[in-house]
Amino acid sequence: MPILRRVLLLLLPLALCACASLVDRASANLGRQLSAGILDHDDPATVAAGLPAYLLLLDGLNHDGEPNPARLCLAADLYGAYAGSFVDEPDRAKRLARRAFDYAARAACASDAAWCGIEKRKFEEVEAAVAQADAGKSGALFCLGSAWAGYIQAHADDWNAIAAIPKARRVIERAVELEPAGRDGQGQLYLGVMNSLLPPAYGGKPELAQQYFEQALERSGGRNQMVRVLYARHYARLVFDQALHDRLVAEALAADPKVPGMTLMNTLAQRQALALQSTSKDYFE
Repeated sequence: MPILRRVLLLLLPLALCACASLVDRASANLGRQLSAGILDHDDPATVAAGLPAYLLLLDGLNHDGEPNPARLCLAADLYGAYAGSFVDEPDRAKRLARRAFDYAARAACASDAAWCGIEKRKFEEVEAAVAQADAGKSGALFCLGSAWAGYIQAHADDWNAIAAIPKARRVIERAVELEPAGRDGQGQLYLGVMNSLLPPAYGGKPELAQQYFEQALERSGGRNQMVRVLYARHYARLVFDQALHDRLVAEALAADPKVPGMTLMNTLAQRQALALQSTSKDYFE
């Protein structure tokens, strides 16, 4: 019996490692399945009510001290989506966007040691750090860049956050360079928004923004109506092009929102399109 006990004690660490591996795989599979269910849902109110429980679950899974980039990015993506789409209170949106950004920064650090603390560096250092990335790390870059963009949007009243736009934009640009077709044009959509956040006099680049919006439409096959809504809100209104604005809004409202992986986004987009439509005349007069 003592020999058997010693053998079992020797095998115990291996069994625990295998169990941890299975838990990681199980949580990753669960995450993908739940995310797919969320993205295909057509009732935003149900998602808004249920998503916090899943966010807390991800907090627990990411609280084990073992950085898992995919799991950290899942938390970053969903916290960012929740803060940006379902939270109206500015202070709460800021806290949740900060949490999303923190998860994304941890994922970036776990993906490449050269990216640890990248959010605190100067632009030239950020550019040099991401320039070394290969295609296998495009997902981590997109995770970081999108969470950073969400943080900036939530903290639009903070000039320190606004000053980081070039760094966040460069991270997303690098992700798009490495994987142009990734995420059905989501990277190009972010770049369209980021290049139209400011008027030209303050460093905005509306012509470049329009190119990215058109690329996002093409990459998504026109199925992602949030592209049209953000194109209208951020570009058409910026350059005061009512004809383009009203056409994009009308196309978004006329589209079938039920698209695999985009149903929730399209449903939210059509609600926003209605708001843009109702204020178009007053805005452009």
